[in-house]
Amino acid sequence: MRIQAFQGLRPNPAIAAQLASLPYDVVSTEEARELAKGNPLSFLHVVRAEIDLPVYADPYADATYLKAKENFEALQRDGHLIRETEPCLFLYRQIWRGRAQVGLTATVHIEDYENNVIKKHEKTRIQKENDRLKLNQTINAHPGPAFLTYREDAHITALCEKVAQEKPLYDFVAVDEVRHTLWRIPGGAEFVSAFKDIPCAYIADGHHRSASAYRLGKARREANPNHTGNEPYNWYPAVLFPSSQLAILPYNRLVKDLNGLSPVDFMNRVKQVCTVYENNAATPEMPGQISLFIRDRWFGLVRPKEANLDPISSLDVSFLQDKILHPILGIEDPRVSPRIDFVGGIRGVQELEKRVTSGEFALAFSMYPATLDQLLEISDADQIMPPKSTWFEPKLRSGLFVHTV
Repeated sequence: MRIQAFQGLRPNPAIAAQLASLPYDVVSTEEARELAKGNPLSFLHVVRAEIDLPVYADPYADATYLKAKENFEALQRDGHLIRETEPCLFLYRQIWRGRAQVGLTATVHIEDYENNVIKKHEKTRIQKENDRLKLNQTINAHPGPAFLTYREDAHITALCEKVAQEKPLYDFVAVDEVRHTLWRIPGGAEFVSAFKDIPCAYIADGHHRSASAYRLGKARREANPNHTGNEPYNWYPAVLFPSSQLAILPYNRLVKDLNGLSPVDFMNRVKQVCTVYENNAATPEMPGQISLFIRDRWFGLVRPKEANLDPISSLDVSFLQDKILHPILGIEDPRVSPRIDFVGGIRGVQELEKRVTSGEFALAFSMYPATLDQLLEISDADQIMPPKSTWFEPKLRSGLFVHTV
């Protein structure tokens, strides 16, 4: 696959910890507003610019994107975001709860996305695509990288280990206790050459960022009669991690109501499709188990063992959707249904209990996480996982490296 060094924008090292922010899609407007409170340098003022507008402002209105542009330009004007003097790659290490993952930050080509050299495992939602496309078009930049993975290569690992012996450009611990360390790699020719031997990469997190980058590049190609293929809009930023270093957390489910059923009738229907245990643990212990929280109690659901399942059917989220959410609770398409919500495993089962106990939701499902091998197998088969099947942690920070187009 193709990667390329880029001459982007990055924070002044003195304020990198203040500027770098969580990505736009893991915090609500209210959470972003709280995280950015008292910190005018937070990149949330760019990727979630509605926080600087009146409460209840439409995050998809033109005013929001124009505010993002204003904030983005101010960070550059005031010297907080600085332009690289030459094309660079970056080594990016994250350490969280004793586990390290080390990735290479580069730009990747939109044609590799189009031609499935960059493989997908999720469908995107057009509203979210349009949102990121409008932001990128307005600020003429990709403010946050996609999170990609690849099957580990010994040569690339050795190159990364060599760079990590040098003095880093940034090294800070964020408020969520994730340590972020970055090394600058001018030119990066050895890495560019090494990645030519990598047949493909996989989107771990960032399907909407990748899709909107492709759409932006395609539109600018069509609008440029002198298009050569070398323009910055042909590329978008990504961090590429070896799959052996990554861990997937569960992506849990909340459902608003019982689809007209009484709790007793609902549980009886569930018992027809799986084995149910009362007073079970809140967190499943192995694949094939799902924990259900309803009426202040946890139940354990164990799916029947089936032979010769295809990669999609083997997923517990598929079993939940096909046997319970759709036929019993009437949720036909979880991507668009207003009756279901998804909670990343980083928030813990306490979040599920709180939202059910409050009456906001009727029940919750705590899942056992999918594996990296399942993700790679499904992507290689050009299949699509059910919505919200994977949650990767820690998240990449936005604002640490910005590719302008």
